[in-house]
Order: sequence, then C-alpha cells, then structure tokens
Amino acid sequence: MVPSPMSPPRLLTLCTLAALSFGAGCSPESPNVAGPNAQLQQETAGATQISGIGFYAGPSECNDPEGQGSSYDLTMTGDLEGCHYVFIETSTCSAGGTYKETGTETFVGAYNGTTGTFRTTYLFTGRYTDCANLTGEIVGRCQHPIVDGSGEGVFEGVTGRLDIKDDIEAGNFPYRGHFRWATSDVRASSPSASSSGILTALRSLPGC
Repeated sequence: MVPSPMSPPRLLTLCTLAALSFGAGCSPESPNVAGPNAQLQQETAGATQISGIGFYAGPSECNDPEGQGSSYDLTMTGDLEGCHYVFIETSTCSAGGTYKETGTETFVGAYNGTTGTFRTTYLFTGRYTDCANLTGEIVGRCQHPIVDGSGEGVFEGVTGRLDIKDDIEAGNFPYRGHFRWATSDVRASSPSASSSGILTALRSLPGC
C-alpha cells in the first residue's frame, strides 16, 4: 500500500514541536538540524561540562607513581582536583616563533570527591618572541582528548576532551571540557535525546 501524503496540519504540528524542542525553525538551514554547529552539538550533547584552573606544581606537590618520569606537573583545581602529569614526546619551533608540542598526560585526583585517573594525548600550539628558549609567550593553547578506556575509579568509561588556554598574565592555565560517562545515561534524559524521534520524522519530510 502506498502511504498517503502527510496532511498539512500534521506537518505543522511536527514543525512546531521541533521549534519548541530545538529552539530553531524547521528548515534545512537550521544549525540544530544541519549546519556548521552540528558537530559541536554532537560532541557536547549529553555531556558534563567541567572547568577550573591549573598551576605549575611545586617540588613536593605531585608525587604519584603514575607521574614518574613526567616532563612537568600541574596541580588542578576546580571540577578536577589533583595532579596532571605531562610527558612531552615531540616539540618544534618555526622561524616565525610558532611552537608545537605533542605528548601524553595522566591525571590523578578526584571529581566530586571521588578519586580516579585518566590519560590524554595533547597538542599544544603557541607563539613566543624567543621560541628556541620558550621565553616571551604571546599566546598558547592546547587540546587534550581523553584516551578511550584509560579511565579508572570515578573516571571509568569516561570519554571527552579538555581544552586549556594559557593565562599569560596570571601565569596559570584555565581549563574547560566536556566529559561523558558510559555508565551514566545522561543523554537519555536530555532534551536532545527526548526529541530525537521528532528530528527523525522531520528529516523524512521534503523541505523540513
């Protein structure tokens, strides 16, 4: 049997529901249905936002076994409380003063008062007046995706990413990130999940 075309009242109802659920019109140009913001929304939907500030660790502040052999250490405050051990693997300077650095990291500490660890890879990019000696920093930032399966304790099953932008004037490292726990069905209770059926229906309609 060939299904009959969807009547205008039902089409209007679906579009109205979509507008209420996603805060956008019912059109292909809507960034909530498709567009340049789609990837960011997919990465952060249903995730827990975290933030805080990191500082260079003092000589005796960070001495966990997981950090042995690290290039340098940070003490993390805010949503993450503990030590962040950095292991530099590669570093390059360009003639124009651009510095790039890659490596791995291990966080040992707590989230919401419960302890655990996780590992990341990272890419740092910055500009220096004297890149060869890493002095005169002009700007610096880095991305830290969590290594899948590396989480233990409170971070078991966690995925996501940290982003750090150097606060050159203050001499510290504010961070933000989005974490998603495999054991917590956060997305199931989120507006984006509860309205996914509407989005599927709308995608099946021409021009909507």
